[in-house]
Amino acid sequence: MAHKFEIYKDKKGEYRVRFKYNAEVMFASEGYANRSGAQNAIDSIKKNGPGAPVEDTSAG
Repeated sequence: MAHKFEIYKDKKGEYRVRFKYNAEVMFASEGYANRSGAQNAIDSIKKNGPGAPVEDTSAG
């Protein structure tokens, strides 16, 4: 599989989510106190991400 979500525990003991494409981390989340918080973040991205608008703030 070329892309995947990963739930992992950081050095502080918080659960985090990262999205990888071809082993490269594309983005990572904030820390969550429990695994279910991290899973909820993944579910929200899958549900809301496809229709989310792109905001380009680089133009000046």
